Amino acid sequence: MGERKTAVIALGGNAISPKSESDTIANQFRHTRESLAAVEHLIEQGYNLAITHGNGPQVGNALLRVELARGKAPILPLGICVADTEGGMGYMIEQSLQNRLRKQNTSRDVVTFVTQVIVDKDDPSIQDPTKFIGQFYDEAEAKQLAKENGWTVKYDAARDSWRRVVASPHPRKIINWQPIKQLVDHGTIVIAAGGGGVPVYPDENGDYEGVDAVIDKDRAADILGQNIEASELFIVTDVPEVYIDYKKPTQEKLDKITIEELEKFHAEGQFPPGSMGPKVEAAISFIRHGGEKVVITSIEHLKDSLTGERGTHIIP
Repeated sequence: MGERKTAVIALGGNAISPKSESDTIANQFRHTRESLAAVEHLIEQGYNLAITHGNGPQVGNALLRVELARGKAPILPLGICVADTEGGMGYMIEQSLQNRLRKQNTSRDVVTFVTQVIVDKDDPSIQDPTKFIGQFYDEAEAKQLAKENGWTVKYDAARDSWRRVVASPHPRKIINWQPIKQLVDHGTIVIAAGGGGVPVYPDENGDYEGVDAVIDKDRAADILGQNIEASELFIVTDVPEVYIDYKKPTQEKLDKITIEELEKFHAEGQFPPGSMGPKVEAAISFIRHGGEKVVITSIEHLKDSLTGERGTHIIP
């Protein structure tokens, strides 16, 4: 088993909860099973695997339940909502993958870690949060909720509404990376750092404290990959390849690109911070810290990306 390649695969939260349909648990299970058809190709190739996933739609729903239950049930802080959705989505992915492997007579264990991720308590984003999260409000309602709950709210020009904003600090280290690595090296498929993981920091006594924040799941996938010494990172999103001059007449698809070329395009502002930017930054970091390859592609084209036919392949 030690001769297998180790890869981290990062599934987008919108792949499990598409914006175009009702976000029921039955639909989430259905899309989870669909997404694992792509993961199956990596298993067939003999990879040791760690799987991570986004949770944007799911944690948004969790926060909505908290708001609707205000005055009737205890308020759940954001960190608990992240942990809850990480566990729930991990359960769906774990069970769906176990069933798929059993039907194929493939003997691979699957396990989920509710993962704490260390962040810097002085991260600039904590002082000036900018990550929009949760529901949409008019200005008066948003400011009233901010007063009642200690939120920070800002105007979201893209949605022409007011929303809560939270910090999105950069991940520094996966706390329980060692048992994750041991299991992955042994051939167990590990689901970890879902939704970016639960952000925590060590206080002056060395005790971990939670942060009311969210971590970008692609950046967490990069750190997870570094910690477990993965050689490859697959970032699964809603487009088959990365583009420069996206949606312009000069749009150009990137098939295979070196890290130096990608950094040049990134410095030119080709990848917006709200969409492809974090994925590209995660790819750059992973390669710069010893990774051999990053592939950015869609679920539908993951199989073809293994042969180089589709996807953006980023190499040292």
